[in-house]
Amino acid sequence: MTEFTMTTDADGVATIIWDVPGKSMNVMSYEGLAQVDKLMDEALADDAVKGIILTSGKEGSFAGGMDLNLIAKMKADAGDNPAKGLFDGVMDMHRLLRKIELAGMDPKTQKGGKPIACVLPGTALGIGLELPLSCHRIFAATNSKAKIGLPEIMVGIFPGAGGTTRLVRKMGAMAASPFLLEGKLVDPAKAKAAGLIDEVTDDPMAAARDWVLNAKDADLVKPWDAKGYKMPGGAPYHPAGFMTFVGASAMVNGKTQGVYPAAKALLSAVYEGALVPFDTALKIEARWFTSVLMNPSSEAMIRSLFINKEALEKGAVRPADVADQRVKKLGVLGAGMMGAGISLVSAQAGIEVVLIDQTQEAADRGKSYTSDFADKGIARKKTTPEKKEQLLSLITATTDLGALKGCDLIIEAVFEDPKVKAEMTQKVEAVIPEDCIFASNTSTLPITELAKASARPEQFIGIHFFSPVEKMLLVEIIKGKGTGDRAVAKALDYVRQIRKTPIVVNDARFFYANRCIIPYINEGIRMVAEGVEPALIENAAKLVGMPLGPLQLVDETSIDLGAKIARATKAAMGDAYPDAAVDDVIFWMENLGRLGRKTKAGFYSYDEKGKREGLWDGLGGSYAIAEEQPELTDVQHRLLFAQSLEAVRALEEGVLMDIREGDVGAILGWGFAPWSGGPLSWLDMIGAPYAAERCDQLTAKYGDRFTCPDLLRDMAAKGQSFYGRFGETAAAA
Repeated sequence: MTEFTMTTDADGVATIIWDVPGKSMNVMSYEGLAQVDKLMDEALADDAVKGIILTSGKEGSFAGGMDLNLIAKMKADAGDNPAKGLFDGVMDMHRLLRKIELAGMDPKTQKGGKPIACVLPGTALGIGLELPLSCHRIFAATNSKAKIGLPEIMVGIFPGAGGTTRLVRKMGAMAASPFLLEGKLVDPAKAKAAGLIDEVTDDPMAAARDWVLNAKDADLVKPWDAKGYKMPGGAPYHPAGFMTFVGASAMVNGKTQGVYPAAKALLSAVYEGALVPFDTALKIEARWFTSVLMNPSSEAMIRSLFINKEALEKGAVRPADVADQRVKKLGVLGAGMMGAGISLVSAQAGIEVVLIDQTQEAADRGKSYTSDFADKGIARKKTTPEKKEQLLSLITATTDLGALKGCDLIIEAVFEDPKVKAEMTQKVEAVIPEDCIFASNTSTLPITELAKASARPEQFIGIHFFSPVEKMLLVEIIKGKGTGDRAVAKALDYVRQIRKTPIVVNDARFFYANRCIIPYINEGIRMVAEGVEPALIENAAKLVGMPLGPLQLVDETSIDLGAKIARATKAAMGDAYPDAAVDDVIFWMENLGRLGRKTKAGFYSYDEKGKREGLWDGLGGSYAIAEEQPELTDVQHRLLFAQSLEAVRALEEGVLMDIREGDVGAILGWGFAPWSGGPLSWLDMIGAPYAAERCDQLTAKYGDRFTCPDLLRDMAAKGQSFYGRFGETAAAA
């Protein structure tokens, strides 16, 4: 497959075009690297070629990054020594990019090289920016929608094809840190202002051609190859640079709590690389990059946050034989926080929305959520007044159910009461077209039961959004027992339209996400009742990679909601209800009126503006701190196993149908330790035999909720892993 082609014009300008067949955006493959290497050799050796322009054949983009299967190929080709295979493969990339950078110039005089420019029609990410950074000048098209940057850190690796070394030497460690350590992406104008690229113009090809034909020898020498080069902001041994690196180390460890290997490795590569010549720095970067790629955390993050997430977004679990079901007109029932958020993200996707509530005032208030959101965007110069009006014009706020005529999808987001939902279902079905799909946004009520109110249960489905809708990336789609394939396809196509990540699960109490979140919260509260120091509970969670401790999480979601769920669960389970110890704490807090952040009082104390000040010291009055505190690892394992075992049970019972959805859903839905790749990946990481043994220990010490599921026990006996047993597409056992 030809991915790079080259033509040379009469003036001696060779244009190398990157255009991967069958892809909407270029990604670098093993074959692509070999092709561009060969074409560069030909161009540099051809006396007729005066200069080179590297660009893309894709409209609006240069490249989206690396094909991560390339990493797997490097490992596989190395046989018993995958680390060597990775290191050699990375060094091959360094040699190619260094060849481009030096462009045939005499190493002593630094003359005689051929100018190489890169033209970016739009988006340039990862290797799609590292490759241009090795060129002598980068020209970008005026394209406000384009994104330029190095997002590798977001999937558990770091820019390892020279991007780390070049960016730090180009900008200085401090200026480069947002792009390296945060994966910051910017449009071309901001990229130029930051120093990532050199020029932004309406006709970058013409500008690049003019530059190539007129470039002088001095224009081709990178600053770090010039005599007397000094790193911007100071090297580590410079007083200014020393303070930068001290601060960076503290910042990285403060943000990552030491559980994300890529950030620490990146910082090490930058620090060590800044102490040595450029070519040695590239070798250091390659060694740290190899170390990260060999770390199981990075492998799991890449799999869950890149490969599997992308597969789910592209319809990996969509019924194949159902025609396109994209939504044209959406009805949203209930203009509260959830309904307002659903309306906002749907309008942003260009979907016509009818927002219904009992009073016009409530409906208008729901629409104003979109107005306020747009106003904030205008203030930050992310949008314009014209775009705000266009957005608002898509939302009709009304009390008239007749306005729902012509809708092809309804999302009900009314009060969490089965009777209220049943009444709305029947009223709305009398108005909407017969082929309209009806979805409930319930977070806990079984879809099969709610569908009993529908005259068309095969068209009834659950679409569970997480709050706040506009920020949360996950949408949980729930199949009732009677839900048909068209309803599933409709929900998936809609979620794709609003650019979120879907998972599809079968109906069961609490579905998948809440089924796993509630045990996490409950385990934290249970430890409070046992006398475990609340600060130990919260910090143990954060030190193992959870974004929020369980006590802070229940404060954010509200303690009275927890009490309501507890009562409903107890009523449904009767004598089998396992959480009486948790209820003691929750109901006590509820009776005190400490309902969480919304009342400025919960497990934490808050100031008058609702800012969290610290854990509430009144907890000790009823739940005294025990003299002997548990080991940190014990607390962490209780919190992680409480969630992970529920994920296994969901898979075992067929609620979860695809292990990819279990891991991606956990990270995006409630922030399960992203460094682990998700609960099933984490169990694979620690190994089924150890996980089963640890279950037995926790069960003996803390109770039956840690009983090892039969599936995990069987895997332990057979020495299996989840991804080994089920692969990437297998259904539950």
